[in-house]
Amino acid sequence: MIFFYNIFLAVYKTGINIAARWNSKAKKWVDGRQNWQQQLVSSWKTQPGDFVVWVHCASLGEFEQGRPVIEKLRSQNPKAKILLTFFSPSGYEIRKNYNGADYVMYLPFDSKVHSKTFLDIVQPKLAVFVKYEFWHYYLQELHNRNIEAILISGIFRPSQPFFKWWGSFHRNMLQNFSHLFVQNQASKELLDKIGLSGKTTVAGDTRFDRVITAVNDWKPVEYIEQFCNNQFVIVAGSTWHDDEKILAEYFNDQQNNQKLIIAPHEIKEENIKHVQELFPNAVLFSEAAANESSLQNFSTLIINNIGYLSRLYKYGNICYVGGGFNASGHHNILEAAVYNKPVITGPNYQKFKESVDLKDAGGSFCAEDAAQLKRVILSMNVEEAGKIAGDYVQQNGGATATILKWLQEKRLLTSA
Repeated sequence: MIFFYNIFLAVYKTGINIAARWNSKAKKWVDGRQNWQQQLVSSWKTQPGDFVVWVHCASLGEFEQGRPVIEKLRSQNPKAKILLTFFSPSGYEIRKNYNGADYVMYLPFDSKVHSKTFLDIVQPKLAVFVKYEFWHYYLQELHNRNIEAILISGIFRPSQPFFKWWGSFHRNMLQNFSHLFVQNQASKELLDKIGLSGKTTVAGDTRFDRVITAVNDWKPVEYIEQFCNNQFVIVAGSTWHDDEKILAEYFNDQQNNQKLIIAPHEIKEENIKHVQELFPNAVLFSEAAANESSLQNFSTLIINNIGYLSRLYKYGNICYVGGGFNASGHHNILEAAVYNKPVITGPNYQKFKESVDLKDAGGSFCAEDAAQLKRVILSMNVEEAGKIAGDYVQQNGGATATILKWLQEKRLLTSA
C-alpha cells in the first residue's frame, strides 16, 4: 500500500505544481514551501529541556478548533515553544502572524526525508493534529521517536478508508497516535472496532470552547449600530453565489424593512461587484465612514474586509451561514449560535453534527430557495429558536479541558 501512497503523493505534487502556473492558491501552496528547511533553521531555536509543541491544522477552520488548546497550553506553560503548521494557503495566509505561536509555516510535503528533517529541527515533545490530516511519514516518524501525538476534535464516518476491508494502511496511521479525542460517541465506536478503544476519548468539539471565548472577548464593530438603526437585521456570513442569489431574491421582494449585513466568503473586487449588483441599495463597509450620516438609509451593508464576521453575528436577529449549497457543506454555524441567534443554512448540512443537532432541536433551519427562506423567517419564533441555539453551544463546551486534563495526567505540560 505504501507504493500507492507514494504514487498519490507524486501525482498530487505534480498536479499542484502544474496548477500553480495559473491558480493563485496553488502558487501560494508551492511558493510557501520553497526553502522551508533554511527558513526553519534560521527562525526556530530550541534549548535542551524546552517544552516544544507542534500543532498542525489543515486550514483556517481547523485552526479555530486548535486555537483553544494552543492558548490553554500557552497559559499553563508560558515558556512553551509552539510551532504552528498549515497545509492550505487559506489557513496560512490569514494566520501567518498569529502571535499565539512562536513560528507559523506551511507543513513540508509528506515524505520520509522531509519528516525526519522537520522533526530533527523542531524537536517536539508533543504533536497535536486537529480534526484530520493523516500524513503517513510524519505520523510514523513521530511514533518511531516516541513523541506523543494526539488528534483533537476528530470525527469519523463509516465511509472513510480506516473502516474498509482494504484500509489497513490507513488504520496503521491511526495506530501511531498516542490518543485520539473525538467529537462524538459514534466516532469512538468506529475506532473501538478497529482496536483503538484504549486510545480514544469522547471529548467533544473544541470549536465550542473557541466561540464561547470569543463571546467573552467581544468588541463592537464601528458603524454597525448606525446602519442597523434598531431595525430587524439578518446577518449573512461566508456566503457563496448560490446563497447570495436566494438572499437577493428574498430581500428585493420583501416589504417589511428588514436589513441585511452580508459578508461574502470571497472578497475579491470582482465578487464584491457581483454582490453589489444583486443588492442595489447597498453600501460597502469600506465606505461606511464616508457615508456615516446616511448609513441608516441603506438596506444592505456589504462587508468587504476580513476579520469581522464572528463579531458581526451578534448584531443579527437571525443569522444565515453560507456554503450550504456546496458539496463540502456550510461554514461554522457556532459563531452565530453562541450569541443566542437562530441560524439558517443551505441544504448541505448533514456532515456537521452541530448542524444536525440544532435543526432537530429547533435552533437552526434549512432553506433551499428564496420561497423557503421567506417561509422559514415568517414562521420562526426568533427568541425561542435563538435561546435553543445559545443553550446548545454552552452545554457542549469543555472539550479543551478534557484534553488538557489528559495532558496533565501524562505529565506533558512541563519541561523535562
